Amino acid sequence: MPQSSSTKKHDQDPTDSTGPTLKSQRTKMVNTSDDSEKKSSDKKLKELEVGVPIVYGNVAFWLGKKASEFQSHKWTIYVRGATNEDLGVVVKRVVFQLHSSFNNPTRVVDNPPFELSESGWGEFEIVMTLHFHTDVCDKPLHLYHHLKLYPEDESGALSTKKPVVVESYDEIVFAEPSESFFARVQNNPAVNVEDVDQRKRGDTKDHPLSQWFTNFSEADELLKLTAARQQVQGHIARLRRQLSTVDGQHQQLKPASDL
Repeated sequence: MPQSSSTKKHDQDPTDSTGPTLKSQRTKMVNTSDDSEKKSSDKKLKELEVGVPIVYGNVAFWLGKKASEFQSHKWTIYVRGATNEDLGVVVKRVVFQLHSSFNNPTRVVDNPPFELSESGWGEFEIVMTLHFHTDVCDKPLHLYHHLKLYPEDESGALSTKKPVVVESYDEIVFAEPSESFFARVQNNPAVNVEDVDQRKRGDTKDHPLSQWFTNFSEADELLKLTAARQQVQGHIARLRRQLSTVDGQHQQLKPASDL
């Protein structure tokens, strides 16, 4: 039977804690293997890069007033394609490291969707380790996500209909993919293939003013929008607390004014 986390509910000011830190928009992966036989039998395509946009995070549902104190929420932690593509073409397995208070805190998911559902009451950091297929990369990737169960506005009422959703975006970039890897994924919707040489010839990175040019990539815009949304949520929570304080003071002064 699932155990709840023994950690206390996250209790920081929403203006200081706005969910997990946004990851870099491009995490570059490089093989570390020195196996010369493998290299000679599977040629590296040095002019190409394979990008895999991903989203990782959690969705948490409050189970209502009748729920157990220690089983107050049902939550799912996951790694998915940026628009829900199947990541199985690149990712072989994902290992989720939960809080030590859970039964079997190390959970292994060998097939997509790479997700895990549990119940509990506490918030804590979850480590997700992505292992890739042998022709993709021999180095695992570690992702860190703070499980979020409660809304940013802690003074707001909990709802059984509207879940708490916290997600981060990243793009995993595999430099110099092997021929076998490229052959498997070149037409797969989960990946983006980029010709590095063509990019160098066609972009403005060598322009003397390029450092001042604005980057209008979709990834950057998504990160900016997410950060702005979290900042606005923090301001709203702070204003609501201030308004609640003013209302309380007004109620205390009201009987005296009626005298």
